[in-house]
Amino acid sequence: MSLKEPAVAEPLSPIAPALDPTKKKSRKPRKQTWLAHDGSIIPAAHQTWRTALRKDWRLYSFLVLPLLFLLIFRYVPILGNVVAFRRFRPGGSMFGDEWVGLYYVRMFINDQQFWHAFTNTVILGFLTLLVVFPLPIILALMLNEVRSRRFKRSVQTISYLPHFMSVVIVAGIVFQLTSVNGTVNQIIEAAGGQAITFMQEPSWFRTIYLTSEVWQTVGWGTILYLAALTTIDEQLYEAARIDGANRWQQTWHITLPGIRPTMIVLLILNIGTFMAVGFEKILLLSNPLIYSTADVISTYLYRVGIVSNSISYATAIGLFEAIIGVTLILSANAISRKTVGASLW
Repeated sequence: MSLKEPAVAEPLSPIAPALDPTKKKSRKPRKQTWLAHDGSIIPAAHQTWRTALRKDWRLYSFLVLPLLFLLIFRYVPILGNVVAFRRFRPGGSMFGDEWVGLYYVRMFINDQQFWHAFTNTVILGFLTLLVVFPLPIILALMLNEVRSRRFKRSVQTISYLPHFMSVVIVAGIVFQLTSVNGTVNQIIEAAGGQAITFMQEPSWFRTIYLTSEVWQTVGWGTILYLAALTTIDEQLYEAARIDGANRWQQTWHITLPGIRPTMIVLLILNIGTFMAVGFEKILLLSNPLIYSTADVISTYLYRVGIVSNSISYATAIGLFEAIIGVTLILSANAISRKTVGASLW
């Protein structure tokens, strides 16, 4: 007498839809159903956004304040760009009183002072991208090679601290260091030189601005790169050491490719803010004596729009600056996606 083998449930198999050559293909995705071993049909699980919201409403509630912030301070002000094509008068309509077309656009195109500020913005933005952007990468690579955890944490803490200082405090420190009787001039005089009026000579402003920007932002910028370095597989370094690769070769062939996506994303974001050179710091450090190198679009807009109360003219310049920023970030993203394969979207 043979024992009867136990029945084994067949795996679920999808029901293939019947193909009719006479019918056109639908672009909508088909809802796939599944056939159980007993012949019953199991419909595919489908979760609507209402179901997900009802289930995880506590998590979604954290998005309320950020979305309100973006709506009030980022999207609603976009409506005000219409003032660039309408004449705005204080006390009148918020969106201008009369339509003037491209009057203010032609006005800033023919304004030599605007193009002077535009040139300074491009130069400062390019120098910031060229000098400030690579330094966090170099510092992160150097800290990654440090074996002493205590020394590494000390360097990180010291380099992070300037980021948390107010821009007003940073500007005050710069003024104290570069004043006629400041620390820098005391060192120059001790070496046999003559004191330099740094904040009254236009040729020194870009150097002072870049130096303060490096001191304030480089340490904080290493956080993302150090986090990206922790995701690199240690087995890659072990295999490279077995093959005889030294530290420079490991850095070039393993470390840099490992953090390349992070580098590309941050580079695209920096290019997108290329025209928005630090307004607060430049406004605090600049004065009429050094406007020839210190005046940028943001400070020019402040004087024209807030001080002189030319709201429509300032809005037209701001819209022009925003269009350049969008064009730069879209171009950088497209070039990065085609050449490197990493992009924001």
